[in-house]
Amino acid sequence: MAKKYKIAYTEKQKNAHLAAWVFLWFFVFYLLYTLLTTFVFSTRSLDTDTMRPELHVGDRFICSSYSSLLNRTPSLRYGNIVIIDKSRQKPRSVADSLLEGVVRFFTAQRLNLFTQGEDSYIKRVIGLPGDEITMTNYVFRVRRRDDPYSYTEFELAEKPYDVTIPPGSSLWDESLPFFGSMGPIVLGDNECFVLSDDRNNTNDSRTWGPVSLDLIAGKVVFRYWPIFRIGIP
Repeated sequence: MAKKYKIAYTEKQKNAHLAAWVFLWFFVFYLLYTLLTTFVFSTRSLDTDTMRPELHVGDRFICSSYSSLLNRTPSLRYGNIVIIDKSRQKPRSVADSLLEGVVRFFTAQRLNLFTQGEDSYIKRVIGLPGDEITMTNYVFRVRRRDDPYSYTEFELAEKPYDVTIPPGSSLWDESLPFFGSMGPIVLGDNECFVLSDDRNNTNDSRTWGPVSLDLIAGKVVFRYWPIFRIGIP
């Protein structure tokens, strides 16, 4: 009887030891995953048609991450595609950020606890801090700080892209946000100007105004789905 009890006790100890190792490895994996997706990269998908013709609904991307916890300024260039997270306007504690990391971990980054669909947008950077920008027929011209000349958004962009220009209407005037022209705006030292590639859509800086760099959660660096359009967008 003592021998059987000893064997059962030994097996119980082994199982407890194994369970502890499984939990430890799971915790380490979760911690690494959370740190990487919070401070290094994340994955995103496009759920709307706002970025046509360059991007399409269902496109999936790998994005560099800019954590508000680090309080660092994103490194942006003209034409970059970025993630605007308006939920950052509300202060978020470290505990809340970690809790959101848990939700994103167990849902493969498909769900967010604090960032809802109406708070997160994928847009293109048109103007950077200190720029003076104007719009004519839905195309922007940019005069950089201390530069006497202005350039079209396409001349300054790091990579070529196309936009969807809506058909004009005699009923539209400058009081409407989707009117094709806009007077000069000078961006502040912590502001950028972001737009939809589909200029029919006005859910961007034309209606929001300039966007604080603090609201930029990441930058799209690579499209991995669909396979036939894989590459840097």
